[in-house]
Amino acid sequence: MTIDGKGGAGAPAFDIHGVRLDPDELAAAGPFSKAERAAVYRAIETRRDVRGEFLPQRVPDAAIARLLEAAHHAPSVGLMQPWNFIVIRDLDRRRAIRDIVMRRNDEAAAMFEDERAAAYQRLKLEGIVEAPLNICVTCDRGRGGKVVLGRTHQRDTDLLSTACAVQNLFLAARAEGIGVGWVSIFEPDDLRPVLGLPDAVVPVAYLCVGYVAELFRRPELEARKWSKRLDLESLVFAEGWGSAWAFPEVG
Repeated sequence: MTIDGKGGAGAPAFDIHGVRLDPDELAAAGPFSKAERAAVYRAIETRRDVRGEFLPQRVPDAAIARLLEAAHHAPSVGLMQPWNFIVIRDLDRRRAIRDIVMRRNDEAAAMFEDERAAAYQRLKLEGIVEAPLNICVTCDRGRGGKVVLGRTHQRDTDLLSTACAVQNLFLAARAEGIGVGWVSIFEPDDLRPVLGLPDAVVPVAYLCVGYVAELFRRPELEARKWSKRLDLESLVFAEGWGSAWAFPEVG
């Protein structure tokens, strides 16, 4: 970044990679306060995928708008912003989607064997009807045209960008005291007729949304002994695959 002359009323104009920017486009960088950092990390560490703890209390439209605003502030490759959000309250529509998921859930259950199959059947994997609100987050795979900056060699960056929006929504919901459950037991085309999705649009996340009284201290699947969180130190390498990174001592 170079300062190139003066702009406005004596304010410096910035030349970044050959593009001249008004100084108002830049903001000071720096860490959050200790309390602000703690709030961010708390939201990350206590976010949970909610299935059966929803309260019937209606989620106000203003709160929904805040969640969607947070999702819309997600990063996207080439600033393509491929997401759309379908807000679903209608009970009959939610029942239709619940029936699709139940049918696919029977197929999924048959893929497990023995004790794992029995454990799967005991899990509650959706709260489509119990939650007062559903949100379907979609990806328009044609948005931005045929050539999108940053997507020229990795076509699925539109899907990955949409997943970032979903995570933003999850974290904002945690800060609002709102629970979210991500339902994924369906084929993407299953939802197409129910939601009237255009051909180029695919559902990335079907979310159950509502207030909750309690959350699991650990991820529910860990609490129910389906799986457990992997040790972070075993997942971090230095300079290339397989060479362990030396974690610092925690003081």
